[in-house]
Parts: sequence; structure tokens; C-alpha cells
Amino acid sequence: MKAQSSMYIGGRWRPAAGPDTIAVVNPATELVIAQVPAGTAEDIDAAVRAARAAFPGWAATAPAERAARLAALRDAMAARKDEIAETVTAELGAPLKLSKAVHASVPVFVAGSYAELAASYAFEERIGNSTVLMEPVGVVGAITPWNYPLHQIVAKVAPALAAGCTVVVKPAEDTPLTARIFAEAVHEAGLPAGVVNVVTGIGAVAGQALAAHEDVDLVSFTGSTAVGRLIGATAGAAVKRVALELGGKSANVILPSADLAKAVKAGVANVMTNSGQTCSAWTRMLVHTDHYDAAVEAAGAAVASYRVGDPYDELCRVGPVVNAAQRDRVRGFIERGVAEGARLVVGGAQPPYGTGYFIAPTVFADVTPQMSIAQEEIFGPVLSILRYEDEDDALRIANGTVYGLAGAVWAGDEDEAVAFARRMDTGQVDINGGRFNPLAPFGGYKQSGVGRELGPHGLAEYLQTKSLQF
Repeated sequence: MKAQSSMYIGGRWRPAAGPDTIAVVNPATELVIAQVPAGTAEDIDAAVRAARAAFPGWAATAPAERAARLAALRDAMAARKDEIAETVTAELGAPLKLSKAVHASVPVFVAGSYAELAASYAFEERIGNSTVLMEPVGVVGAITPWNYPLHQIVAKVAPALAAGCTVVVKPAEDTPLTARIFAEAVHEAGLPAGVVNVVTGIGAVAGQALAAHEDVDLVSFTGSTAVGRLIGATAGAAVKRVALELGGKSANVILPSADLAKAVKAGVANVMTNSGQTCSAWTRMLVHTDHYDAAVEAAGAAVASYRVGDPYDELCRVGPVVNAAQRDRVRGFIERGVAEGARLVVGGAQPPYGTGYFIAPTVFADVTPQMSIAQEEIFGPVLSILRYEDEDDALRIANGTVYGLAGAVWAGDEDEAVAFARRMDTGQVDINGGRFNPLAPFGGYKQSGVGRELGPHGLAEYLQTKSLQF
């Protein structure tokens, strides 16, 4: 077991202000693998003060130099990809193959994309008799989740640095070891002291202290809509900017002209990836009544082939969920689905193993739009299949939740799929299996959040505008 006793503040590792620690548990074995400090308001204050002191110098740094530091950060993470993947698997439970392909690789690409953007972005433009300046917001408080622990840190820190902001990161308490590796990479990349600070701690203490700190200019949070409301209220009371990437209940709409087998297979894979712990997962599959039975049969067969278990097994496709509370929450939703009348096709609430926070990949059929499993974000390997009568009915169901983060549309003709997607109330739609694009804006409509991450739209979140009139 690793025992950590320090925080990365002001360019160095320094002891935590208090004695309390957080146990890091391997969700596949339920064994404690590390202890990290439980940061207090005092630790957060020290980190914010370090970020504030570093802000003038970093904001005045030429964009080309900021780009060079971001490129160095990219390279430092790339050099540690194997260590990152092993760490994510140990504390999150993601299959090692997924950790290598996604968790350790996508953040490297995102950091590189912001290195390029920092060097090319138009931070100044001429409009009529005005010069418009895009200037950094200031000190950013980044509160990040556990489901994609490194990606979510980099998706906030990289654009903030490109903009000229300084940052305090409060990572999720379930995955702090990945955040420590990131802090080490920051140090190796030669970023000036105080530009990036990392404080581990629990949300109700360290996260709240960061969101409420009077010297934080923008709070960027990714997590549940319930917590996002609290953070938004805290930030709003202080009239500070906020960026919120929150929950989702995305619809995967399979139109009658689509390749049904392909669409169902891809839809199942999307939901089961990362044990269903993806905010944009297509957890509602909408199928025309004429093809419904075939889709249910195909989905059940696909899920039955997924191996659940040891995330270090090359054949494992679904690891555990992150912790005991999440396991119990997902099992509760499965039990509620049965109680509300949905038909269990495969899986269920019964745990597949006696040890580990495992959930059997689960498919429900005969789900109606009003059921809990069709309305609420479960955040586990659970797919709900809903029937629709025509396109208007499909659109009504797809748009019929408080969320609007992502979605998918499948059709035999791309134009048909695009026409439907344009009518969906959601921030991102994949057309016929379109791949995730880390350069495109990511964020939601309705209660799925405020603002966007990734690409130039993500950079804009960390900038404020000044006009000079001549």
C-alpha cells in the first residue's frame, strides 16, 4: 500500500494541513491500495494563493511559450502512459486494454491539441474601430470526476493554461493516484510554480472550499447534476463564472432504414464501455416497433458475450464499477426497473462475484418513457430498450428527459439521420456510428450543463473579452 502525505502546491510537494486521509480502494479486489491526504479549506486556500501569485506572470507569457509548456506536458504524460494505464485500472477498475487505449491516450492528444491551439489562436482581432482582446479569466478551480480521471483533468487544465489562466485541481477522491501522476508530469514539464496545483480531498470539504473561495474566478465542474446545482449556486452567489458538464440520459435512435445489427452492436458496446460509467453513454435504445423484437434479441445476445471480471484479463470487457456505493446504486436501479414492469432480458441485480464491485451487464426490454430506468442517469452497465411508433414518437421520447448531453441516430441514408439529429435537444449526436472527436465541442443542453469543453470552444470558456475603441 502506498502512503502519500503531500499536496502539489506552488510548484512543490508540501505536507497537508490536517492529519486526515482518504483510502484508495481497488474496486476489483476491495483492497486498500493507497492513502492520500484529505485536503482541508486551509490546503485549498494555500493552493489558490499560489495560483493567484502565479497568474500575472503566466497571463503575460507569450502564447508560443504557453504552447511549448503544454507540448512538454503532453510529452511527459506520453512517457508515462503505461504507468497511467496501470493506475487507472487499479483505482477505477477499467479493463487494462481500455485504460491503455482511452484513459492514458486521449489526454495526451487533448494536451497536444491545446499546445497547437495556444500557438495559433486569435487572442486579438480588429472589428471596425475597435481592437478586441481575449484575455484569461484568472484563477480556475477545476473539480473533476472519477470516471475518466486523467481526461477530465486535462480537458480543463489544458485549455485554461492555453488561455493564460492558472489552476487549482481538486480530483475525485476515488481516483487521486492518477491526479498525482498528472501533478508529477506538470512538474516535469517545467511549468512555473503555482500555475497548476493539485489538492486531494473530499467534495464536501475541499471541493466546496474551492468553489466558494473568493479568489477563484471560474469554477469548472464535471459530475452529477445534483452536485452541479450546488456548485452553480455557490458560484452564482459570488458572481463568478461557472462551467458545468453534468449528467446525461442519451438516446440511441435506430430509424427503420438503419442497419439494425450494426446499430444494436455499436449501441451495446457504447453502454458497456467503462462499465457504463460514461456521462454521454447511449443508455436508451429507441427502436421502431416493427424491428423491436429483433433488436431486443440482438442486444441480449451481444451483452451475453461480454466477459466481466479481472480487469487485467485481456478478454475482460467489463470491469467493476468504482465503489460500493455506486454498485449499490446501480443494483437499486435494476431492482426498480423490474418493480416498475420492465422485462429483464439479461443480467440483473445479483452480483456475478462475491468480491469486487461488479455489476452484471444488463438489458431491459419493454421499457416505457416514464420509468426510472428511462429517465434517470444510472451510471452503470444497464441498457434500456424502448419502442416507438413513428419518427415523431421517437423524437418525443428522445427529447423527453431533463438531460441533453449526447445521442446517436442510425439510418440507411445519412441525410435522413442528420435531419432527425437536428431536431434532437442535445449537445452532441453521433451519426451512423460517428467517432468521438476530441477537437469538437462537448457539453449539453438543459440540465446536462453549462458551457463546452474541448477544441476552440473549450478554450473560449477560459477567456474574457475586452474592447479598445479608437
